[in-house]
Amino acid sequence: MHHVQQLINGQFVDSTTSEWIDITDPATQEVIAKVPQTTDDEINQAVAAAQKAFQTWRKTPITTRARVFLKYQELIREHMDELAEILTAEQGKTIADARGDVFRGLEVVEHAAGIANLQIGDFVENVATGVDTYSIWQPLGVCAGITPFNFPAMIPLWMFPMAIATGNTFILKPSEQDPMVTMRLVELAVEAGVPEGVLNVVHGGKATVDAICDHPDIKAVSFVGSTAVGKHVYERASKSGKRAQCMMGAKNHAVILPDANKEQTLNQLAGAAFGAAGQRCMALSVVVLVGAAGEWIEDIKAKAEGLVVSAGKNDKDLGPLISPAAKARVEHLIGTGVEEGASLILDGRGITVEGFEKGNFVGPTIFDNVTAEMQIYKEEIFGPVLCIMRAADLDEAIELLNANPNGNGTAIFTQSGAAAHKFQQDIMVGQIGINLPIPVPLPMFSFSGSRASKLGDLGPYGKQAVQFYTQTKTVTARWFDDEASRGVNTTISM
Repeated sequence: MHHVQQLINGQFVDSTTSEWIDITDPATQEVIAKVPQTTDDEINQAVAAAQKAFQTWRKTPITTRARVFLKYQELIREHMDELAEILTAEQGKTIADARGDVFRGLEVVEHAAGIANLQIGDFVENVATGVDTYSIWQPLGVCAGITPFNFPAMIPLWMFPMAIATGNTFILKPSEQDPMVTMRLVELAVEAGVPEGVLNVVHGGKATVDAICDHPDIKAVSFVGSTAVGKHVYERASKSGKRAQCMMGAKNHAVILPDANKEQTLNQLAGAAFGAAGQRCMALSVVVLVGAAGEWIEDIKAKAEGLVVSAGKNDKDLGPLISPAAKARVEHLIGTGVEEGASLILDGRGITVEGFEKGNFVGPTIFDNVTAEMQIYKEEIFGPVLCIMRAADLDEAIELLNANPNGNGTAIFTQSGAAAHKFQQDIMVGQIGINLPIPVPLPMFSFSGSRASKLGDLGPYGKQAVQFYTQTKTVTARWFDDEASRGVNTTISM
């Protein structure tokens, strides 16, 4: 049985723990590896190694740091197929989706390779006679990242490349449910030239999370995951004086206007609602049909019925959910939708896949006549479940969306520029797609979820990540001529 190792001070080492967590194939329930609950002593060793490495890494030329990530992106491209296969085996998503998971992280690595352009300060000459002022962005120190199960390649790559490129050292805690692809990415980072102690990896559940939040030598924590855990991390890390950014749960809506291109809209809606078995914080889990678009119900259902559910390695449309507990939760919420009066027009419960009868499968599920009071609307289901609601016009749709507390992403489908402009201006959500279902920005921008979907002012990757992982130091300098200024001035000079 494979035991997942830790990375401490440049060495991949076995844990001395007595507590191990099973990693299972979601399509078969077969235990494929075990991951340790890292001990407190091992966490302290990792932080100490990072603290020591920071003293030299922070002074490493920025071009040298950038070249590490130029090499790293090359290695990720070379191992794309291997990474996708590892990811699918432990997480369950299709091979195509796994490749996309890796690729979207790769884009951030490429962005980190341009760090010299992103970490430029400011300079103003002669702010007073003979006085210049300039600002520099310096790294914080030891930073940490806590990542979720649903994107075990992309989200770690959102975190440690930007932190390390800006001169910090890093402690990474992958999801204990699927850490193997993350560890392979870490191996490639070491091969690319990340020095000893600059990147460290520890494992486990709540005990490790709390240790990261509490450790006095960790200066900042980045988190992506559920709302409940995100609130815990933000409060605990902030209480101990750390910077924290927490990207959390969502309830993303798509507004469909009657003038939208019907076939394109239906295809994108089905992919965004049911892809990755709905296990995306940016999944479109609610569609708001405006006016005559309410007649598209059977068309939406037909698209969903055409999707094929199978083991991820078979590379169909949907794979399994991550665990039996996740499947049970999704099926329970489907049951509450029925109990509360929503119209279940497509039921994905009870699905079996030949050869994978023990898999955590839930098929595409659609509810019509959903109201804002129902549990299936108020909670993030995190499964392939689509809720359909109606609005008489765009104003009513906008009012409905703005009343929802979450703010990760939303989309509008229309051929009207005026309607799209009104939507992007009036909607109170951080990321908006226009005829595009999952508006996750490329790394030259920043992930900008808002409201209840985010705690902290700055998002991961992009310019905001550089701000998050650095502190501004302002220097005001005067160089005297040979003749020094005469006398003592005790007032503020005008």
